[in-house]
Amino acid sequence: MTDFQIRSDLRNVAIIAHVDHGKTTLVDALLKQSKIFRENQQVGELIMDSNDLERERGITILSKNTAIQYRNITINIIDTPGHADFGGEVERVLNMADGCVLLVDAAEGPMPQTRFVLQKALQFGLKPILVINKIDRKDARPEEVLSLTQDLFLDLATSDDQLDFPVIYAIGREGIARRALTDTNTDIEPLFEAIAETVPPPRVDIDGPLQMLITALDYDDYKGKYAIGRIHRGTLTPGMSVIRISREGVPQRFKINGVYMERGLKRVEVDQARAGDIVAVTGIPDAYIGETLTDPEHPEALPIIEISEPTLKMTFGVNTSPFAGREGKFCTSRQLRARLYRELETNVSLRVMDGASADEFVVSGRGELHLSILIETMRREGYEFQVSRPEVITKEIDGHRCEPVEQLVIDTFEEFIGPISENLAWRLAKVINMHHDGRGGVRLEYRIPTRGLIGFRNQFLTLVKGNGASASILLGYEPWFGSMGSARNGALIASEAGIALNYGLSNAQQRGSTFIEPGTPVYEGMIVGLNVRPDDLAVNVCKEKKQTNIRSSTSDIAVRLTPAVNLSLEQSLDFINADELVEVTPKNIRLRKRFLTQHERARNRDLQFARAE
Repeated sequence: MTDFQIRSDLRNVAIIAHVDHGKTTLVDALLKQSKIFRENQQVGELIMDSNDLERERGITILSKNTAIQYRNITINIIDTPGHADFGGEVERVLNMADGCVLLVDAAEGPMPQTRFVLQKALQFGLKPILVINKIDRKDARPEEVLSLTQDLFLDLATSDDQLDFPVIYAIGREGIARRALTDTNTDIEPLFEAIAETVPPPRVDIDGPLQMLITALDYDDYKGKYAIGRIHRGTLTPGMSVIRISREGVPQRFKINGVYMERGLKRVEVDQARAGDIVAVTGIPDAYIGETLTDPEHPEALPIIEISEPTLKMTFGVNTSPFAGREGKFCTSRQLRARLYRELETNVSLRVMDGASADEFVVSGRGELHLSILIETMRREGYEFQVSRPEVITKEIDGHRCEPVEQLVIDTFEEFIGPISENLAWRLAKVINMHHDGRGGVRLEYRIPTRGLIGFRNQFLTLVKGNGASASILLGYEPWFGSMGSARNGALIASEAGIALNYGLSNAQQRGSTFIEPGTPVYEGMIVGLNVRPDDLAVNVCKEKKQTNIRSSTSDIAVRLTPAVNLSLEQSLDFINADELVEVTPKNIRLRKRFLTQHERARNRDLQFARAE
């Protein structure tokens, strides 16, 4: 009979929330008030978001863990992403926790990703703590948000005890947590108390044979690869032999070099770790997420982490433009292939397959943001390549072609309902709910095919003039909704190679808006703007004004150009059609036609006017 022990000195808790509900700032407050920093130490904000892209975009992309000391208890905190595109990061780390802190914005209330992360947490049997954050907002409605969240729990709970959870009211940015709205304390102590009282201490078999599931990987130049996970059974010490059971069930023996545990923001080497601890180990150079480390005498694998399937795919290929190889360090198909397959080691939601040719690779992910983050990361590492427009991944279910469908939630003002409805109508969206808050605000809920969301988010900000927020979550697969039109006009295409000049751009701006400034190198087939008409139009932006010996009264008036429209990476991916590509280099993002010359485009006219369905 197994002799279980209670680790009363330990709590493992995950922080889960919808994007922008204040998860990372709450973790900042927990770290600062746990006194792991010196009094005079400058730590700033977004302490756990150490990645440059995370800090720039203000979102958590990778799950991370830290540990703080509260009284005689070590609290392992697992910070998870809030954006639906990084849901795979949430799915793979929740099994390390025994409880969760669910953050909900006091004004926005439960959002689509709130439902997703809570459903996953309850499926894992985690004990929840509800934190209603940002109660200092002018439009905060904490009592109503509590009622809405309780309804969500009723809908998702798998057992009665999951409906009994403490409620904390917080101002995460100021480091304040309160048991009741009428409390006046100015610290985060009530949240520490709730974690200690509510999250169950691990009930583990310390004396049994080792079992540890690898749920994350890290790397440094000195220690090599770290395999990170929770010890489910037994103990782990440096120098001991273990069996690594691969995802395919193949066993292989290794020797552990070092065992490390988190202490605040530092990774500290320890002599021993026990069941219930979250550790990082070295000595397994080819470790992968989802594998099990076991005792050599009892090689028993833990269940493999199940991750939701990708919904979007796009083609990555070697750059074939006339400017290929000028700006990137890594340009060959071999280098591109190695980098993409290396990404699979840590990015569990990603899928990579060889494409139709040796220079192309089909990359599948959870959404546009998931794929664009990968593209931006590779670009900053020095890779040069080209990518196609995102396409949805369809399935055959009971003989029917089915596509992914999402729930779209929009918060905006009533005056923008018309433009939003008109835009979403041709995207085949269906209204399922509309709620007016009585103060001019409105929440719209739609059921929409995933392909209808491609390109919508950037148009949405224009439609609502920046006064709105949108979020979506995958609901499942449904029969194909039908053909979908396109709201985009034709492109302005450079007809000659050279340097863009004022005179040529001035002529182009008479036919639409331009994407480039004077002095920009261009090549034939490069997209330099958006036409005011539905058809593509070739323009010569390198054209210069001819000199004459005739004096003109207007000859000294400078050509005045409208400022160029600078498209971000996400906007570029949304902009292109099926016959267009985005050229990505460390220095530039360019739009181009798949077929560069007018002659090639004429020969492939069917593809030129195709739209990604």
